[in-house]
Amino acid sequence: MSKPTLAVVGATGAVGTVMLDILSGRPDVWGEIRLIASPRSAGKVLRVRGEDVVVRALSPEAFDGVDVAMFDVPDEVSAEWAPVAAARGAVAVDNSGAFRMDPQVPLVVPECNAEAVRERPKNIIANPNCTTLSMMAVLGTLHGRYGLRELVAASYQAVSGAGAAGAERLYDEVAALAGDRTVGTVAGDVRKTVPDLADSPFPAPIAFNVVPWAGSLKEDGWASEELKVRNESRKILGIPDLKVSATCVRVPVITTHSVAVHATFAEPVTVAEARDVLSAAPTVVVLDDPAAGVYPTPADVVGTDPTYVGRIRQALDFPNTLEMFVCGDNLRKGAALNTAEIAELVAAELAG
Repeated sequence: MSKPTLAVVGATGAVGTVMLDILSGRPDVWGEIRLIASPRSAGKVLRVRGEDVVVRALSPEAFDGVDVAMFDVPDEVSAEWAPVAAARGAVAVDNSGAFRMDPQVPLVVPECNAEAVRERPKNIIANPNCTTLSMMAVLGTLHGRYGLRELVAASYQAVSGAGAAGAERLYDEVAALAGDRTVGTVAGDVRKTVPDLADSPFPAPIAFNVVPWAGSLKEDGWASEELKVRNESRKILGIPDLKVSATCVRVPVITTHSVAVHATFAEPVTVAEARDVLSAAPTVVVLDDPAAGVYPTPADVVGTDPTYVGRIRQALDFPNTLEMFVCGDNLRKGAALNTAEIAELVAAELAG
């Protein structure tokens, strides 16, 4: 059987660009790789797997002959076009939030629920939010052994999670503040020095600051990102009554989300056992020697594929509970890489 045809929708965007890099380094399971973007990007030439490929305009006909279509586009674009691709015979793997909580669409992290890709009545598979994904390989591994019961998470989210505008904003603010060694010592001085916040994707200065907000306002003061962590963790792990509370914070880091995790399990677990179990997980890297200054940081892991975990401790006042610090590149495992891994599961199924 010939290799399946893959389409990458949103190939010219931030995540799409990372996706092409990832595809160039992954196992060669695809025949044709078709690049699709908005009409204004049609005709551009991008490089994937060492070959120049001309970008096609998004249209129903662009999906003819496609077996798997990966969507790295905004929610509203996916909501319109993923069903079109599915109707044309492709399996749509969507990185947006358009279908994540649809009960007829599996929400997949291969380390946790790879078997769910086969249960897709709409021929659509969803990729989780980048914050949820940052910790899911770790939590899924531990849940399989000890049974996760409660999760409290505080995220430290990179500005690239807000798109290219987020990274540009941080660079602009750093440029405005650089060289002034007095700034940040008086209330409001950072806000007065940075460019007009009306042009920022963030509600407060992000340089020299942290912003306890990510997403849109939901009921009772919750941010949308916080509710995504709760709802998506439950669905991925298959624990509909999992107790979850999250606080999402934007930090002045370009790329790589971090999460402080407080996880309670049904079964007793020691730190040594957790390290052994996590070290055996193929996509998890344990960096956990505080005495030697060894623990994961965004600056040290950005641009790589694994999920990194350190600062593993037994909670002092909570039985069967571990405290951990987890890092993962939000554009790779947090978006493009997980999408590619889902697509590869489908390719293996089609090859049958």
